[in-house]
Amino acid sequence: MEEDKQLGSHDAVEADDVYSLVLELSENDPFFEKKKKLLCDKGFGMKESIHIKRSCCPDSLSTALKLMLQIARIIHLDEVELYFGEVDPLGHYSTRNEMEALNWILSLVDASILSQLKNQKNGLQDLRIAILSCFHELAAKNTEESKVDKNYSCGKENCLIDWAKRKGVQTNLQIAYIEGAGRGAIAVKDLDVGDIALEIPLSIIISEELVHKSDMYQILEKIDGMTPETMLLLWSMKEKHNCNSDFKIYFETLPEHFNTGLSFGVDAIMTLEGTLLLEELTQAKEHLRTQYDALFPELSNAHPDIFPSEQYTWEHFLWACELWYSNSLKIMFADGKLRTCLIPVASFLNHSLYPHIVRYGKIDSATNSLKFPLSRPCSAGEQCCLRYGSFASSHLITFYGFLPEGNNPYDVIPLDFDDDQADGVEDCSLSNWTTHMVRGTWMSNNHDIFYYGLPSPLLDYLRRARSPTSCTTTTLRAKLECDNEILENLLSIFSGMMDSFGDTESINSNASWDVKVAVKYNDLQKMIVSSILTSCYSGKNMVNHELSKGAGEE
Repeated sequence: MEEDKQLGSHDAVEADDVYSLVLELSENDPFFEKKKKLLCDKGFGMKESIHIKRSCCPDSLSTALKLMLQIARIIHLDEVELYFGEVDPLGHYSTRNEMEALNWILSLVDASILSQLKNQKNGLQDLRIAILSCFHELAAKNTEESKVDKNYSCGKENCLIDWAKRKGVQTNLQIAYIEGAGRGAIAVKDLDVGDIALEIPLSIIISEELVHKSDMYQILEKIDGMTPETMLLLWSMKEKHNCNSDFKIYFETLPEHFNTGLSFGVDAIMTLEGTLLLEELTQAKEHLRTQYDALFPELSNAHPDIFPSEQYTWEHFLWACELWYSNSLKIMFADGKLRTCLIPVASFLNHSLYPHIVRYGKIDSATNSLKFPLSRPCSAGEQCCLRYGSFASSHLITFYGFLPEGNNPYDVIPLDFDDDQADGVEDCSLSNWTTHMVRGTWMSNNHDIFYYGLPSPLLDYLRRARSPTSCTTTTLRAKLECDNEILENLLSIFSGMMDSFGDTESINSNASWDVKVAVKYNDLQKMIVSSILTSCYSGKNMVNHELSKGAGEE
């Protein structure tokens, strides 16, 4: 999971009756050059001042907010959003991006309001109301229904909540069993943007400091390559069985089996033939097995009192790996160090493509606690979700054990090309992507018929790689012939991919949980590839039709 990132200036410059809110692209942004060009293409610079009058009419306020959103969206683009571009004519990239942009603008406005005198805040307060209105519109479009299974008893979970409250936890959530999602956190009252859904004191956060106090630390610190994360994993394997543990009640709420992709059986693995998930699972399991074999049984033989062999089996190691992969958060502590931690209660917050919480991950030094503020409204009785990260479904299945509902924009298929294909593309501003990718073409908003529903960076790259002058001086007919060849090659690639997928038609409804998840993922991969094939076939038909009419001939 990700910590909050500072991406711009909070300066508000006052001149007479006008405020100037400054929006700036950081030069440290990993995609600085691409975002700088995109801003330039939209008519903006790296640093823009948006002027807000103290007494501002609704139309002027709306215009200012639209300008700020255009800039903020670009500044907050991640790699996938930047690659595929806008997804609708209104300039949206994704729900995640829209929430980040709105939250950032809101933070600029709030910081400016704090710096002004009471009678000087009118324009900024009106802007704040307009931003909150945008949040509510976004929430209305992306509300996910969660059905609570009232037959499931949450006795252990409620005991954990009671324990946590005694330790200083403050929460506006309760734990319930959500159909199709397992345990989740439900809002006990209506919560708005900025409200704190959950606040956890540092004292009950499980971090590497606990390992430092244990009897195993002096042994583990001497092992070359030993990381804090591995130390914590080994600590939790033993702490789980400690009857006197300060976290005994927390460990009692953990499942005996996490049911992530790391626990997939043979039948599920066979179902994944040809998919990206099979490759990811195989690599992950091999890495973990190598890691385990490097530590055991040597540690148990040398220190049987600290690492008893019955507690440090491969099965227990895998359980601990699943615990930390699926429940840990990366937290920025007051000393500036980023640590991987387990957060009791917070682990019940499920992932969503439309999360309520996106800005978290930093200890508040004033309260010595970790806060989870809402980035969009959450109604009473609604499941409150956060965002684990910009992950493909293969990653979410491997390390968390679920396939997200809805269209995951990060379900991309990477494409690698030989270095010699890059000859002649240096002049193309879109050619400097290290990896090209495709995704389900139902997410495409490229209305240019000559992109055939495929991402423009990919086709621009392939066109220039095949014919360096095709984008500038070549005739229309030559361009069409180039496209025809490109589409033919893409059809060959994705037809072979479709043929490699395993057969899932014979799987019955009584299959085990892992087989069912594998089948759903297999079907998702087929749907993505099928949409790409359909676009390529449609493109070829269009190109051939144009060529048959003599397009581009003198």
